[in-house]
Amino acid sequence: MATLTRAHEELFKRDPDERYATLPELIDHCKATREAAQDRWLDHDQINITSDMNVVLDGDPDHQFCDWSFSQLCQMAGVSRSTINRLSHKTASRALQETMPTSEKPFQVLTSGNRIRSIHGVAYTRLWNEELLAAVAEAAPGFTAPQQAIGGSTGLYCGEQDMFAFLIDPTGWIEINEQSFAPGFFVWNSEVGRRTVGIQTFWFQKVCRNHIVWDAVQVIETSRRHTARVRDFLDVTRSAVAGLVQQRDARRDGLVKVMERAMREKLGDDAETVMKQLQKHGVSRDLGKQAIELAERGNGFTIFSLVDALTQLSQRMKFIGDRTAIDMKVSSLLELVA
Repeated sequence: MATLTRAHEELFKRDPDERYATLPELIDHCKATREAAQDRWLDHDQINITSDMNVVLDGDPDHQFCDWSFSQLCQMAGVSRSTINRLSHKTASRALQETMPTSEKPFQVLTSGNRIRSIHGVAYTRLWNEELLAAVAEAAPGFTAPQQAIGGSTGLYCGEQDMFAFLIDPTGWIEINEQSFAPGFFVWNSEVGRRTVGIQTFWFQKVCRNHIVWDAVQVIETSRRHTARVRDFLDVTRSAVAGLVQQRDARRDGLVKVMERAMREKLGDDAETVMKQLQKHGVSRDLGKQAIELAERGNGFTIFSLVDALTQLSQRMKFIGDRTAIDMKVSSLLELVA
């Protein structure tokens, strides 16, 4: 079974003013943030950096970059941020003005008051945190933040650059071979392009006060970049959460039976037979070898042990595409006992 640390990592990097007690409170904040924001489409010559590093947007003066938008501007200009920071304001403003790309395509500038939150080219498509969380709230009745972590954090966060929410169903416990599991998920997004939009669903046994999720099964993750079809991810999110709700409710007994059968039935009696079966399901020889070694340390070559091993290996993968590919193979193995 997998140990999930994403919420734990969020816990220790969030300031107190980025923490929210309930999902409705987080949604209200995201709604207010969206209402205060303004998207501007501006040509190169409509963005002027003054000698004191203020910014004039289409004649509207006294705008200022925040930390993230300043980093974006330096990247677009192809200059090192550390180099710009060593220059005087007058020299820095001239360097940025002269190195900004001069494409005929406009820039997408997100502002809130006089603060520039982000600057993008035309390929970027924004997905608002409020929209994503509304889809979550609609699809996940009964899901709430877990118990408070150290310092009072609830797992619900939103800062200047991104949003993260950790939600569980505290009443959704099911028993599988005398082991208890409950449904939960992580969902994240950035309105300013700091990170992808994504969701990771799972069934777990325990959440500690550091918000480490222990002994998770059926871990499925999907994410998407903020490009033209990013809004389709709202339906992906609804579908992913609805799957948990269905398992929790109408299909709860079915999930128990599948997991019990997976804990009993073997994929083979020896490593060679198991390897052949794994390869039939698209598992590479190298990955299969690692899964077999992990399964041998546990409960042998049961389907559950091998699914559990592949899930653990998935969480070690750096790239989402690799993790998603393994998740699909895990699903195909569980279909053997569905």
